[in-house]
Amino acid sequence: MAGAVQSVNFSKALPMNGGHGLYSYSKNSTYQKKVIVAVKELITEAIAEKLDICVLSSSNTICVSDMGCSVGPNTFVAVQNIVEAVLNKYQSQGHDHSRLPEFQVFLNDHALNDFNTLFKSLPPNRNYYVAGMPGSFHGRLFPNDFLHIVHTSYALQWLSQVPKEVENVSSPAWNKGRIYYSSAGDQTVKAYADQFAEDLDCFLHARAQEVVCGGLIILMVPGRTDTSPHTRVFSNISYDILGSCLMDMAKMGIISEEKVDSFNIPIYFSSPQELEATVERNGYFNLERLECLPLEKSQDTIPQKARAVSYHIRAGLEFLLKEHFGHEILDELFDSFNEKLEKSEVFQLGLTYSLLALLKRKET
Repeated sequence: MAGAVQSVNFSKALPMNGGHGLYSYSKNSTYQKKVIVAVKELITEAIAEKLDICVLSSSNTICVSDMGCSVGPNTFVAVQNIVEAVLNKYQSQGHDHSRLPEFQVFLNDHALNDFNTLFKSLPPNRNYYVAGMPGSFHGRLFPNDFLHIVHTSYALQWLSQVPKEVENVSSPAWNKGRIYYSSAGDQTVKAYADQFAEDLDCFLHARAQEVVCGGLIILMVPGRTDTSPHTRVFSNISYDILGSCLMDMAKMGIISEEKVDSFNIPIYFSSPQELEATVERNGYFNLERLECLPLEKSQDTIPQKARAVSYHIRAGLEFLLKEHFGHEILDELFDSFNEKLEKSEVFQLGLTYSLLALLKRKET
């Protein structure tokens, strides 16, 4: 009898809003799409330079996984970019059409993800086969030596859990009066940084068993420069503003202050230095490329920007907020959030960077 597949609940499922409604992820993820489009040429170049065709499948099938795919449509853009880049690599080496590989793509996210919307949105004329792979990418998902290319974009900043110390009243990292780490004390910031490093190591350890030697991981995460303070990151400022809205509601008696004290957003924005250190400690991958890329600022008006940010954050955090505070407060909370965003300096002061890392599985 074959050995049982290990199934462990590695991380809490925090799905993006499904469907195609006003606050759905599919309608409020243009920011993430801009990042995928912006790095297309870099990924094409990286695959041309670093992917060894000789390590690909002898059966002429290349297995690709997009991890943290959510509900689309961005995952299809990323997958198509990778497929085209690999085909370009084959053709540049003189392979004729009859010798081009086929592609099996696995779209991965937590089991609570809206896979129905995802698969209903599949491009009809795609040049790859597709399957779903539910489960946490902080643990094993595939058999040994199975994948050739792994892609993940704007997913690894989500932690597997809020750091335990942050929720412990007796800990110096306890985050009373805040819902996020960026303007908290050093102990809280360290707890988040350590959790990110631990989660990334789990991700890499699992992929090290699943990715063939010479295979690639393309990793995109929102981040910051090595010298940027956490308090200047655009999203971090936005989350602090959201926290102030919750504290306002607590002062008005709409929710309890204890409820706010026990709520923390499980997201961390890494620096290139932190990411590189974790990859080196893990030891299974060579870091072939690491870029810190600024995202072009929108030319929209302040009210347009505020509404877009409010909808975007609601699409990502609504599940978490509803679970903790109940759905009744959401409209009032995000109306207040939108109003504060318009009056804030976040659009002038906030810094927005993406980290692009290309990892190659070591031979041993």
